[in-house]
Amino acid sequence: MIGEEVRIQVEQACLSKARAAISEMRSPDIVEIPDFVVVADTLVEDPDDPLVPFGKPRGKSEAASMLLRLSGRRHRVWSSTAILHPPYAKNAEIEILDGWTAGVWTEYSIVEFEELDDDRTVWLIGSESWIGKAGGYDIGDEEGASLVLVEGQKVTVLGFASGAIDHLVRMIS
Repeated sequence: MIGEEVRIQVEQACLSKARAAISEMRSPDIVEIPDFVVVADTLVEDPDDPLVPFGKPRGKSEAASMLLRLSGRRHRVWSSTAILHPPYAKNAEIEILDGWTAGVWTEYSIVEFEELDDDRTVWLIGSESWIGKAGGYDIGDEEGASLVLVEGQKVTVLGFASGAIDHLVRMIS
């Protein structure tokens, strides 16, 4: 995946999660196969290079580095969401594994960070709101006050392609 656009990287990560979820369905602990399974992945695109993703930081220094890189800048947040259907569903989407099919949506939103001063950056790192968040931030958390959604949907920044959510709502309505 290295050297590919972040859009492709996030979709490949989502499809990898889809295959892992399907493999888990083979577990003897799974008594009943669900009608569908939702998997998703999100990556933040480096504002200077569409081939460099920011995933989940592995520690405080990596989180600080990501936040400082995004400070005062616009960037894309890519989310890919797959809705998986078991073999008996006979859907026309792409086949993923063992007869399971999926609809896959990959979308982006553009977010602008305000310029973060040292005190704000230290506070954000200390809050640990970066843990488990692509790019080291969460638009729905404390960082939300430092962000402007320039284009796209907030749900995409939160981790789901909005088209998949719309499809899911239609499925269950």
